[in-house]
Amino acid sequence: MRVEGRDYRAVWWSNDSINYVDQRLIPYKFEIATASNLEEVEDAIISMGVRGAPTIGVMAAYGLAMAIRAGVDAQVAYDRLLATRPTAVNLKVGLDRIISSNDDPLKSAKDFDDSEVDAAERIGEHGNSVVETNASILTHCNTGWLAAQDWGTAAAVIFKSQRAGKNPFVYVSETRPRLQGSRLTAWEMANESVDHAVIADGASAQLMRQGKVDMVVVGADRIAANGDTANKIGTYAHAVAAKAHGVDFYIAAPVSTIDVTTPSGDQIEIEDRDPDEVLSIRGIAQTGQIETVRIASDRSTAINPAFDVTPADLITGIITDQGIIDPTTEAIASLF
Repeated sequence: MRVEGRDYRAVWWSNDSINYVDQRLIPYKFEIATASNLEEVEDAIISMGVRGAPTIGVMAAYGLAMAIRAGVDAQVAYDRLLATRPTAVNLKVGLDRIISSNDDPLKSAKDFDDSEVDAAERIGEHGNSVVETNASILTHCNTGWLAAQDWGTAAAVIFKSQRAGKNPFVYVSETRPRLQGSRLTAWEMANESVDHAVIADGASAQLMRQGKVDMVVVGADRIAANGDTANKIGTYAHAVAAKAHGVDFYIAAPVSTIDVTTPSGDQIEIEDRDPDEVLSIRGIAQTGQIETVRIASDRSTAINPAFDVTPADLITGIITDQGIIDPTTEAIASLF
């Protein structure tokens, strides 16, 4: 996608290193960071300098290729990278693409990168078919090019609709505690000239009750064989509200996000993150510096599940790069 007149992917290979857009700094700063060894790739993923299921998969693929080229044992590097984020299946998909290929590891990583971008654009094209002109769309977390290398998943549906002249309006759920919606998605919507408004996560049910939301489109970090879907924490609540108010609720994700080895959402491991992410908030101060401040009592603790699971019976359809399918075991199995 284009930023300040230049086209970018979220992650790319250059001069024997991995360059990536540092998502920890957006929207306050747009900076390119570099990972030159396995440890720096691990840190980028764990600290969420790189995030979003497809982008993590590409980062991991390049990271494993780089480690192998540097003489690190392939299985050791594979295991270390696999441990960085447990919920998003695309990380393992990217690693498996490298470890199982007979091609040069770097070539395999670049091919995987291109295949994920192609899949993201096709998701947008398929999803555009269910978007009405002037639709009001609610989305959650960040699912644009930052999360999927280019185009995105749920955001790709919005971007394709915008470019088709459908003029969507987007409610951007802020996505506590790391605010990927208000920090990243709103920034991407502005770059694409999409009309939008940031809302508190808890505001979606009221907007639906008032008839102000025509559809919900969100991404996924792992889709189980029965259609249950893990996504950023807060997604399940939006799905329950959508069901209660008769609003279509779509998942948008590449087929690579489907994990047929996981029977249902009950078997998806949910990542628990640092409680300080809930107890504090990060932003830009009046001084212009990016600062973290505590917002809760110093006598309080927190729990911080990074994801939740939306049952398949709350999902209208899954928008994939191979088309829109029903969230059923039979429909998912037909893709493989």
